[in-house]
Amino acid sequence: MLTAMQADEKALHYFHQGFNCAQSVFAAFADQVGLSEKAALRFSSAFGAGLGRMRGTCGAFSGLCMVAGFCKGNLSGNPEEKEIIFSLTRELAEEFKKEFGTLTCRELLHMDEEMEASARPNDRTSVYYASRPCERCVAFCATKAQSILNNYLS
Repeated sequence: MLTAMQADEKALHYFHQGFNCAQSVFAAFADQVGLSEKAALRFSSAFGAGLGRMRGTCGAFSGLCMVAGFCKGNLSGNPEEKEIIFSLTRELAEEFKKEFGTLTCRELLHMDEEMEASARPNDRTSVYYASRPCERCVAFCATKAQSILNNYLS
């Protein structure tokens, strides 16, 4: 198990290598959820930049939800079992919104409502990192994910 600081450092390491926010959070926990790094990066790749760069739900939050699903996800169609993961997801969403004001990538980046015309990601420059809260979102979600995993694995 990682400490919260180690978890956010590992997630930020992925982010600074150019991986998207969802990949950065989820891949940081690949070994703890029984996946290879390669599998974790592939599974989470479509969720970055608000799902395929459409700027919907924050990708870092999506990565957190993948970890939460591993720990508390339902294994049947039983409504009571589904309620457990849905309740946890709602709790995490409230914590994220309290910290950042919204779950929506577009709003986090102060963008207009139109989907960006291109699916091509922005170049990672110092201006890129300074102009957006993504590093903070990745670190926050990695810390939350490690906490959930610590409770699950203990």
